[in-house]
Amino acid sequence: MTTLRRLSARTLRRALNLWPPFLFAGIHVVAIADDWRHARVELRMRPWNRNYVGSHFGGSLFAMTDPFWMLLVMNAIGDDHIVWDRAAAIDFEKPGRGTVVAEFNLDDAVLEELRAATADGDKVLRWFDTAIRDADHDLVARVRKQLYLRRKRAR
Repeated sequence: MTTLRRLSARTLRRALNLWPPFLFAGIHVVAIADDWRHARVELRMRPWNRNYVGSHFGGSLFAMTDPFWMLLVMNAIGDDHIVWDRAAAIDFEKPGRGTVVAEFNLDDAVLEELRAATADGDKVLRWFDTAIRDADHDLVARVRKQLYLRRKRAR
């Protein structure tokens, strides 16, 4: 992961769009902000990512959100922190059809909260919520991701 952390947001976006799990699932990373505070991801309907009833496969809905909170926090908080995905949950609200979108917005206040909570070397577990919406802005699914953070120990 050290190599990926040195990539610019633009280069990482391009790499993720060519990454086979995203490419073949119809997942398209539209934007990652240069300051790592925002990302926008689309899941486009394709014959190979439809489920039995013609809506988006649930695994693809989850996959479109999977790495983004970790990537944003990891790059925004800095190299002196360890950041890992720890847990996740998804609630399906309605069938997703067509193109669906997930947006990730990382506030400076959240980053300051995380820095303060980890300043003494303590671990922090923090939940982040993401809404997946269709073209009508209707809620398709809610995804919760829990991140583990800890300040790196001095060597």
